[in-house]
Amino acid sequence: MPTLPSSASSSPSAAASQPASQSPNEPHQRRDIAESFGTDAERYDRARPRYPDALIQRIVAAAPGPDLLDVGCGTGIAARQFQAAGCKVHGVEPDARMAELARRLGTDTDVAKFEDWEPGERRFDVVAAGTAWHWIDLAAGAAKAAQALRPGGLLVPFWNVAETPPDLAEAVADAAERVMPDAPFDFRAALTRSMVDGYQVFLARASDAIRAADGAFGEPELWRYDWEFTYTRDAWLDVLPTQGAFTRLRPDQLAEILRAVGSAIDTRGGTVTMPYATLAVVTSRR
Repeated sequence: MPTLPSSASSSPSAAASQPASQSPNEPHQRRDIAESFGTDAERYDRARPRYPDALIQRIVAAAPGPDLLDVGCGTGIAARQFQAAGCKVHGVEPDARMAELARRLGTDTDVAKFEDWEPGERRFDVVAAGTAWHWIDLAAGAAKAAQALRPGGLLVPFWNVAETPPDLAEAVADAAERVMPDAPFDFRAALTRSMVDGYQVFLARASDAIRAADGAFGEPELWRYDWEFTYTRDAWLDVLPTQGAFTRLRPDQLAEILRAVGSAIDTRGGTVTMPYATLAVVTSRR
C-alpha cells in the first residue's frame, strides 16, 4: 500500500535531486495523514504487522544499554517487542489517541511531535522509530536524536514494506481511483512498481540527513530482513484501513474499497501471502 504521500512514492528521481530537508511534498508536512492513524487505534494495534525478532534482537545486542526511546511509537507495537527483549522503553507520539492506547498497553508515552519534544536531562541508548521516521523532518529529527542519545547510542529508524501481489494491487488501484480521484499520490504507479525500491530512495535521503547532522553520527548502515506472512481475507481487510491512504475515508468509501479487495482475495482462494522487507538505517552517536 502507498504509505508515503511524498516524492518517495511518486518521483524517486526528483527526490534524489533535492536536499534532505527541502524535497517537495515532504511526508512530515502532511500532518492530516500523519495524525490520522488514531481514528481507530485499537484496529491499528490489532492488525499492523510486527517486526522481525531478528531485527529487534540485533538492535538490542548492538546497543550500549537498555534505555530506548521509541519515536512515533503509535500504540506501542515495536515498544512492546523491545520491552520483551529486555529494554526500558519510553515513547513519543503526536496522536493523543494512539499514545493513550500505548500507555494502557504498558509504554510510558509523551504526546508530542519528535521535533518539538524535549528530553531534558534524559539520555537514551537507542532512539528507534518503527515505520514512523518519514513523518519527521529529516534534519530536525537527526538533530533531536543526537541530543537524546548517549555517546555510542544507536539511531535506528526502520520500516515494514509490503510488496502487494499484482492482482491484488490492481484491485486496490481500481477501487482507490474510483473512490479517491483526487488522492495526493498515484495509486497505480505506486502499487505496480517495487515499494522497496521507492523506500530505498527515502532511506538514502534519511542517511544523507544523518551525515549532515554536524558530525554527530557515524556512517549509516542499511539492514534488511525479508519475510512473508499469509493473511486470511478478513485479516488483510483489517489491515487495509490502517494504511495512511485510507485512514480519512468516509465509511461508505472505505466499504467500497474493502468490497473490491475482498472480492479479489476470494478469487485467489481466500488468502494472500504478502512478501515483506523490513528496512533499517543504523548509525551510532559519536
